[in-house]
Amino acid sequence: MPPPATPPERSRPRAALPAWAAPSALRELALTFGPFVLLGLLLVALAYRWLDPAPPRQVVLATGIAQGAYAEFGQRYAEQLRRHGIRVTLRATQGAAENLALLREAGSGVDIAFVQGGADELAPAPGQPAADAAGRPEDGLVSLGRMFHEPVWLFYREAAAQRRLGRGVLPTRLVQLQGWTLNVGAAGSGVPPLMARLLSLNGLAPQAVQLSNLATTPAVVELLEGRLDALALATAPEAPMVQMLLRTPGIRLLDLAQSEAYARRLPFLNPVLLPRGVADLAADLPATDMHLVAPTATLVARESLHPALVQLFMQAAQQVHGGAGWFQRKGEFPNAADTERPLAPEAQRFYRSGTPWLQRWLPFWLANLADRMWVVLLAIVAVLIPLSRVLPPIYEFRIRSRVFRWYARLRAVEAAQGQRPAAELLAELDAIEQRVSAVMVPLSHTDALYALRSHIQLVRRRLQA
Repeated sequence: MPPPATPPERSRPRAALPAWAAPSALRELALTFGPFVLLGLLLVALAYRWLDPAPPRQVVLATGIAQGAYAEFGQRYAEQLRRHGIRVTLRATQGAAENLALLREAGSGVDIAFVQGGADELAPAPGQPAADAAGRPEDGLVSLGRMFHEPVWLFYREAAAQRRLGRGVLPTRLVQLQGWTLNVGAAGSGVPPLMARLLSLNGLAPQAVQLSNLATTPAVVELLEGRLDALALATAPEAPMVQMLLRTPGIRLLDLAQSEAYARRLPFLNPVLLPRGVADLAADLPATDMHLVAPTATLVARESLHPALVQLFMQAAQQVHGGAGWFQRKGEFPNAADTERPLAPEAQRFYRSGTPWLQRWLPFWLANLADRMWVVLLAIVAVLIPLSRVLPPIYEFRIRSRVFRWYARLRAVEAAQGQRPAAELLAELDAIEQRVSAVMVPLSHTDALYALRSHIQLVRRRLQA
């Protein structure tokens, strides 16, 4: 009987396999979980692009004439938004009518503007946009709310009043201005059409009062030098020209006795009271309570203005207009009452709940990103969680398949016993063992690897027997 075959010489070291031929557990993790992670990142990127949470760093605000209230408030808004890294470019204009025209003009570059209440009704343009069911213009513009009162200041020369009405008689009604020279402001502002409406309510024909359309500064010069009897302004009391004229000797402010009646006839007007001494308590200016009418200034923006910028403008408005003033108590402005345009959704949110909670504790950019993305991120997580349940079984299959795929070759070697030379089968078995020795699996799966090695030795013993 021939002696049993001796096992082949295997004392020489085995050649190391390249890294790509022996994938590590880390590679399997990457191959299994990588597509899942890429899907999540893709969904987040699509959500980011759709929500556009990062606002532009520059915005254009149309204000008004130099040294007017709009220009003064525009500077304050720019300072507030500069703290959050937003640059506000101020565009000087003639006033509300020009501001509306710039907002409606696609290529003007103006994003937001101060607009006098009633400007649409007072100065309709040819081809004015259609109105919605509530009578508001459908022009792609939205309101951020009412910001402050813009009283109509009608300053006149006391000497002119004595010359035209008689000594000791002060005008208290617009009808008494018949025959006067009156400046109503430059074209493009809201004052000329407003004064035209007020004079018309008094039955004064256009030629009954000599109207001029000088800009504010030249008109004040003409008034002080006596070439004008009166001038009309519609602006907040913070305007430097108003402050100066209230303190100028020989210049009086018209006390409009019929202010309540004007407010009833023109819904966009409000009767306001300038309290005695509010301009200068020591000098007792004005010396009596003065009755005025006032439209309300609003902030009007394009619908396309980024919601984060709307939120910042609302916060700035609260800082700039929220205090007490000559015509309002603290906290009266800004407000959303009686807006002539639809209120911007982000402005509605501000009036409902104030500054977002995250912005009270985090920098604006981070808080805005989290505030606008968290709902979508939760939705993405809700979609990915069910998908993630199939990943552990896939990972388990990939790891165990490294071991189990060698059983097919091992079984083929065992089935060929008696049909092929034993030395050839042993050489093939050595090749299988060499490849198996390079297989790497996590510690949790080494039991399958050691079972495979023991089965290789079992087949080897059968071949050697």
